[in-house]
Amino acid sequence: MAPLLFDWLTRDGELLLVAKIVRSFAYGFLSVILAIYLKLIGFDDFLIGLILTTTLLNSVIFTLIASFYADKVGRRKFLLIYAALMSVSGLIFAVSENYIVLIIAAFIGTINITGAETGAFLTIEQAILPQTLNNIRKRNTIFAIYNMAGTLAMAIGVLLSGLPEILQQQLQYFNIMLNQIDSIKLLFVLYSLLGIVLIGIYQLLSHKIEVQKDKGEEDKNDSNLLSVRRSSLSPQSKGIVLRLSGLFAVDSFAGGFVIQSIVSFWFFTRFGADLTTLSYIFSVAGVLTAFSYIAAAKIADKIGLINTMVFTHIPANILIIGVAFAPTLPVAVILYLLRMALSQMDVPTRQSYIVAVVREEERTSAAGLTNISRNITQAISPSLVGILIHSISLSAPFVIGGVLKVAYDIALFLNFKNVKPPEEEKQK
Repeated sequence: MAPLLFDWLTRDGELLLVAKIVRSFAYGFLSVILAIYLKLIGFDDFLIGLILTTTLLNSVIFTLIASFYADKVGRRKFLLIYAALMSVSGLIFAVSENYIVLIIAAFIGTINITGAETGAFLTIEQAILPQTLNNIRKRNTIFAIYNMAGTLAMAIGVLLSGLPEILQQQLQYFNIMLNQIDSIKLLFVLYSLLGIVLIGIYQLLSHKIEVQKDKGEEDKNDSNLLSVRRSSLSPQSKGIVLRLSGLFAVDSFAGGFVIQSIVSFWFFTRFGADLTTLSYIFSVAGVLTAFSYIAAAKIADKIGLINTMVFTHIPANILIIGVAFAPTLPVAVILYLLRMALSQMDVPTRQSYIVAVVREEERTSAAGLTNISRNITQAISPSLVGILIHSISLSAPFVIGGVLKVAYDIALFLNFKNVKPPEEEKQK
């Protein structure tokens, strides 16, 4: 594959961008339809929250495994395995309505319902991306493009969530009756097929994506694997990663209250928004988010990664609190879209920051541990949403999530305003 747009990016980098697009497209429609589908087939709010939490637990476990073993066993092998499980889980959701079976599918598959990628794919690709650059100064840019490409694909995928209703309406003209549940199942089939497409993409990756190890490390026994992976973080890096992990855990726990599936459920329940309307809302939100990544990279080049993360995140979190009190659907949509234009600007900057403040051989561990901390806490909060809705109000998750996120932003700034990547230190 010849370079298409970026002469500073290798063929492996281009393949990862394509994989990100395919995967995010699938996540887009799934994040909108999953909670609604589960409600339609008869599950109550608690059971829906439990299945959503199970998908997030999958992210925790698979990210943990990738963090310790991907560099030793092979990053490409892990990506292929996860793509295969993604395909299997989509197929199970398409053919079964049994609660236990769906719990198993949510657990073994790489189903993403957050509206933003948090799983094991991200951890491995985040570690690989800097190795695909011919110009290291493009690090912030590649993370921005990587996330922008994924988010634009997710926005298109979100639009596809309106397909079931369109199919139902169009098939009526031919006297073909397709109920809402069966029409949604077609999207699970598509999700499964896209997992197969990912397998094909990852097959094309070269050996250059693997961690570059010295001969001494290559000759170590597999029985010493765990100690090798743990010792890969120096004391200085370990301190940074542990503090970041603790803060990211708070942010992610708060974010779990307002993941896209829950926001979709809120619009559906509060204002009666149908799937077509929801697809438009989240598609526009995705486009706004995608272009915010490029803006984030440019801002970070000028004011620094931490400053960009904090100063864009606080206004976004105030806006999500405002959504909770919106009196009408149009007002809620406007506030939500404004929020989405700002809320994800910390994503590429956070990813770039993590790989910049540790050594090259520490990147998979650093990315894995920080992502695990995010996944663990984000897996908890969706299961609490049903309780909050029943005991307080439908909008309580938005308020709680927003307040916790503002607290995280303040703590992040106070702890890391003086811990800068090498290029920012040189600019002093």
